[in-house]
This record gives sequence, structure tokens and C-alpha cells, in this order.
Amino acid sequence: MSESDVGIRHILKFYCKKGQNVIQAAEKVCDVYGPNAVSVRVAQSWFKCFQSGNFDVRDEPRPGRPLTDKVDAILEKGEQDRRITPYDITEKLSIDQKNSFDLF
Repeated sequence: MSESDVGIRHILKFYCKKGQNVIQAAEKVCDVYGPNAVSVRVAQSWFKCFQSGNFDVRDEPRPGRPLTDKVDAILEKGEQDRRITPYDITEKLSIDQKNSFDLF
């Protein structure tokens, strides 16, 4: 989630609290931040959250296994040696090999 996404969500929350129409709110945001800043569908989704009493503009945690904190190191190993295998990468970086090949 980028800083601009959070800012746009704050603006949408403001318009929602003012009782503004969701389509007009999305159009006003796009007038200022560009045509792809927020879609009407995304604005509707956030308005629905705000109207239900949830005013948190951050994304909810997503289910599933978290990404490894070694993504940069994995990519670097792959760039250094194009023929390196996933097994070799997990060995060199001491990554648990159980289910680690979902990373590749």
C-alpha cells in the first residue's frame, strides 16, 4: 500500500462523512490526482466500509503464508547465477526447505 493510497482513502473518508455521492467523490479525486487515482468501484468499497463504522484506511491483513524477508537476497542470487537452482538458493541462504519452493 503506497502513501498516496492512504491519502486518497482519507479523502474518500472525508467525502463519505460529508455525505457526498461516491461517484462524485471518485471524480473529484481523479480530477486532482489523475484519471487512474481511484476507480468508482474501489471508492464504493471504501464508502461501504466507512458507512459501516470502520474508519481505518489501512488494508486488513491478508491470509496466507507471509513472504520471506529474504526476497532481495533470493533475487540477487538469481541475478548472479542464472543457472542456480531453487534448492541451491535455499541452501545458501539457510531458508527452510519445507514448502520453500512456492517462492520460486
